[in-house]
Amino acid sequence: MAKIKLATWNINSVRLRAELVGNFLKTHAPDVLCLQETKVPDMLFPGDVFKSLGYVHQAINGQKGYHGVAILSRLPFRKTHAMAFCGKDDTRHVSAVFEAGLELHNFYVPAGGDTPDPKVNPKFAHKLDFLREMEECFSKQRRRRNQPVALVGDLNVAPLENDVWSHKQLLNVVSHTPIEVELLNAALKAFDWHDVTRGFIPKEEKIYSWWSYRAADWEASNRGRRLDHIWVSNVLKDSVSNHQILREARGWLRPSDHVPVLTTIAL
Repeated sequence: MAKIKLATWNINSVRLRAELVGNFLKTHAPDVLCLQETKVPDMLFPGDVFKSLGYVHQAINGQKGYHGVAILSRLPFRKTHAMAFCGKDDTRHVSAVFEAGLELHNFYVPAGGDTPDPKVNPKFAHKLDFLREMEECFSKQRRRRNQPVALVGDLNVAPLENDVWSHKQLLNVVSHTPIEVELLNAALKAFDWHDVTRGFIPKEEKIYSWWSYRAADWEASNRGRRLDHIWVSNVLKDSVSNHQILREARGWLRPSDHVPVLTTIAL
């Protein structure tokens, strides 16, 4: 039985943090690492740094300064693909099908700006439309839901009460508003996805993967949100193990505001 150790991490500029990524790969040795917010066009992606560590298979979809996603793998791909959403070619998705049989989607959902009103905030309107298109995309593929498929990334929504430091205070804050939660849950149900993190950590327990740079002391205030997700199709629900949210990564030198999320999938 093949096992794939999978990690996802919003790196917030891969060139700025290439050394950090390299150290993570050496220490934690995932078979596959999905990155979001790489902020670099494909031609300038520091791929050779990661190839030297054994991650020779790379699927990259980036642009200058904003967004961008990548899959770094020690395992060979059968094919790769990138989709555009909302009529924008803004590099928020890349996928790969592995020789081992797993289909993997890597997403960076729009953050949505600061004002949770689509009528006055185009960024929030874009986010809602993106989530709707995600739901539509996987609804159309629903007949494939019993195949080995995984979806990971910075989905920029903390859907449960204990995915944020204060449910009451964040109900009108972008990433935890009822409309965002409703749309993310619709996307989750569209393909019968299984939320890996909450399969291991009870809904009653607070857990986060992001802490703002604005906090003077992120660890002391601990005002986090769970924005980074791993979903698997129903056929893989009982095949995941060794789940981890690498909280200590938030305290590394020049860190991202997100930390890696890892799991192992048996195929």
